[in-house]
Amino acid sequence: MTTSSTNIDYNAPYARQPRDGNWFKRSEAWLDERGKGAWIAAMVLGFIFVWPVGLALLAYMIWSKRMFSGNCAHKRHRNHARHTMRAAMSSSGNSAFDAYKADTLSRLEEEQSNFETFLKRLRDAKDKAEFDQFMEDRAERTVDDAADEPDTKPAK
Repeated sequence: MTTSSTNIDYNAPYARQPRDGNWFKRSEAWLDERGKGAWIAAMVLGFIFVWPVGLALLAYMIWSKRMFSGNCAHKRHRNHARHTMRAAMSSSGNSAFDAYKADTLSRLEEEQSNFETFLKRLRDAKDKAEFDQFMEDRAERTVDDAADEPDTKPAK
């Protein structure tokens, strides 16, 4: 009889993330991932089994504006972006990599600035073209209106 070994790659992107925070933050993140329905189900189950838990969940949902917001996941994405930014700015301990990262980030910031300047010039050019077209149309209308009006002065 042979046994097969399962190779698990714990560094894979689908691998379980390390547990950050206390149980409350983990359960809040878990419910946020599943949306408003999960919060409501947890509240109802809290009312059924232990009514103070349901009442506490209802109060928390109203206080944190989860009850009335369109999406619970937007807070999770905002926190993820903040964590990613913090990780990008922290030192890795490798000076060569840190120098490369700093150089790359400054190059990307310069490219972003150049691109935003380009977009501003593009928008300005479009606005100017639209305004010039408007002025041409307006001038044509005034010329056409003047040509259509009958001469009200009596002839001598």
